[in-house]
Amino acid sequence: MRRETGMTCREVADFLMEYLSKQLPAKQRVRFETHLRQCPDCVAYLKSYENAVKFGKEAFCHPEQGVPNSVPEELVRAILAARKKA
Repeated sequence: MRRETGMTCREVADFLMEYLSKQLPAKQRVRFETHLRQCPDCVAYLKSYENAVKFGKEAFCHPEQGVPNSVPEELVRAILAARKKA
């Protein structure tokens, strides 16, 4: 949805990484932040994205601890296979 800022929710998603890494140009950052003030859905999306990044980083803080038993074996195999392809 396009808000009064002239930025769509899709554009917010497209600029998300640049925004979080503080590489979004000032003019776009103002539009981005204005959109966030008007769009609770994009705020929720931003928070979930930030949490995903945070949890991803935490998952690799202590690789020596191994994978918890609660993680399904199929998921572990899928992740390892994806890492080999990358």
